[in-house]
Amino acid sequence: MTGGRLLGWTGLLALGYAVVSLLVFLNQRSFIYFPQPAADSSGRLELQVQGKRVQVAHRPHPGPRALIYFGGNAEDVSLTRVELAALLPDSALYLLHYRGFGGSEGSPSEAALRADAQALYAHVAGRYSAVTVVGRSLGTGPAVHLAATQPVQRLVLLVPFDSLLAVARGAMPWLPVDLLLLDRWDAAAEAPLVRAPTTIVAAAVDRVVPNRHAVALHRAFQPGVAKLVLVPDLDHNSPILSSAAFRAALQDQETGSR
Repeated sequence: MTGGRLLGWTGLLALGYAVVSLLVFLNQRSFIYFPQPAADSSGRLELQVQGKRVQVAHRPHPGPRALIYFGGNAEDVSLTRVELAALLPDSALYLLHYRGFGGSEGSPSEAALRADAQALYAHVAGRYSAVTVVGRSLGTGPAVHLAATQPVQRLVLLVPFDSLLAVARGAMPWLPVDLLLLDRWDAAAEAPLVRAPTTIVAAAVDRVVPNRHAVALHRAFQPGVAKLVLVPDLDHNSPILSSAAFRAALQDQETGSR
């Protein structure tokens, strides 16, 4: 192969790499968020946030306890509400439909979801004195953010990550994700600010978000704040209440255990 041909092939490869990188950059949120409609539109609470109508799957209940839930990237939280209602009969439930999900207006992004999480907390904390925050997978980001910035009673994380950037580096090591990624959801950076007792429930074998990310997140908390439970029979997409460890962590909300 002559030098000219080699340079030509090198140029084509570089151009192809640049095109792929650009396509990933332009479409990255479609790889992160998978909006779902709400199968159950009953029991809705509507918030106005930044000029957008944001929907919350709601189950009211008198008393001091409430739970705020942030779901996975393709989760219909209106269905999750039924499961949580059976598990937590004495807690009010608030499950956020991310923007673009379940009738919420707008498009999902880290900045938008942070704003929605804060608005939801303000609504709930004005009515309940004991607020637990739960995040599943993608919900790790807004859940840790809320617990790091607001006084919550308990934080529970299911199959979480340390940062979306770290997950992307592992999944796409051939791309310059450090330069491309807009929504980084750096939970490990905010974890040291969390003071609420925290339970991290991770899958021993997780092919979507390897549990090394949960281990790294656990290490980011201040000593004594968080405990990590690795569950042998749990995978990333197991039904939310399939894990006894997760059920036990949630039920601490009902008993007031610290």
